Amino acid sequence: MNTAGDTDDHGLDLIPFRGVRYVPERVGSLAAVTSPPYDVVVRPDGLLHLESADPHNIVRLILPQATTPAARNDQAAETLRSWLAQGILAPDPVPSLYIYEQRDGDILQRGVIGALRLSEAADGIVLPHEGVMPHVVEDRAALMRATSANLEPLLLTYRSDGNATGAPALIERTVLNKPLLSTTTEDGFSHRLWAVTDPAELAEIQTDLARHQALIADGHHRWATNLRLRSEHPSPGPWDYGLVLLVDTARYPLRVRAIHRYLHQLPVADALAALTDTFRVRTVEGALPRALDALADAATEGNAFLLAGDGRYHLVDRPSPDLLARTIRTDRPEAWRTLDATVLHSTLLDHIWQIPDAPEHIAYIHDTEATVEKAERDGGTAILMHPVREEVVRDLARQGVTMPRKSTSFGPKPASGLVLRSLDV
Repeated sequence: MNTAGDTDDHGLDLIPFRGVRYVPERVGSLAAVTSPPYDVVVRPDGLLHLESADPHNIVRLILPQATTPAARNDQAAETLRSWLAQGILAPDPVPSLYIYEQRDGDILQRGVIGALRLSEAADGIVLPHEGVMPHVVEDRAALMRATSANLEPLLLTYRSDGNATGAPALIERTVLNKPLLSTTTEDGFSHRLWAVTDPAELAEIQTDLARHQALIADGHHRWATNLRLRSEHPSPGPWDYGLVLLVDTARYPLRVRAIHRYLHQLPVADALAALTDTFRVRTVEGALPRALDALADAATEGNAFLLAGDGRYHLVDRPSPDLLARTIRTDRPEAWRTLDATVLHSTLLDHIWQIPDAPEHIAYIHDTEATVEKAERDGGTAILMHPVREEVVRDLARQGVTMPRKSTSFGPKPASGLVLRSLDV
């Protein structure tokens, strides 16, 4: 397998497409119709907030609300058809690759949005680093079948040599021009989008990217969904490609954050009682920021977790080596065996607490405060995680080793609703 940046005749194949975008004059504001990715929306409060922000908010397509899954998907498809017919959404006149910029203070991220040829992990072109949950893949597949559209771009990263040539050079030139759209969302991020249509410039991007491989930073379930749907449709055809944002992390490093767990049916007292003689448990005095600092300090020495839900924060670290030896697979690299997510799932969830990894038992939540609030409101246990370094993620992916699902949250994530890809256009 080649490493990111190596020359390869079978690298990333990114093609232009006719982006479907909101018509600014037909909506209240572009910011009001955008949304975080579907799996980051905090439900139900965040969903209701987005629905009320504008009657045409993209959340009505990516998270349609109805009594059954089939009704939800039919509703999304009908909504999309209606918005296109009314001119709320409209396809761009010619196929384009899109330069996308996100900025918030000292955070700056730029990349290219396009339709990427799908490939299996074994091909070594697009590398996953996490497993997926089959029920989520089926849910997303049913929605995509119904709408015949890529509603949100995946976030993929690659690493150039850091020089401003090829795609990076074209990005830097393009952002000097007037953008197609510019908006600032309520999280403080400004978003700008440019279309690249000139054949020579398109070729410059495509030739450069063909030398690289990519890591899936965010969107494993949507990538798996794309692969499933590709197998259901004739090839060659539009289903051979998926909508992605490609970011060169040599120039624009991503932030890596943790994804936390919420255990619906396990009270904190019971969770802690089961850890006697297997982990060190300490109560951290003070508010959440102080508790997270304690977690970060403990994580420098080994596996550490923060449990919450009873009004206090409990630092759980220093697992018994004998316990780890009994519960962690030995046929994986050391970097995988020592991951917090590995220890959490293999040792704590599977062995000590004996909790199945199913939606009725475990929720995966990106927002730290929301995880704690849910635990304190509903009586379960919040497990706060410390993030994994990007180098660890990339190295394991190159070895073909996937991490436990929902191990990382890369960002900033592309806003949903700025550009869609219809497979019928």
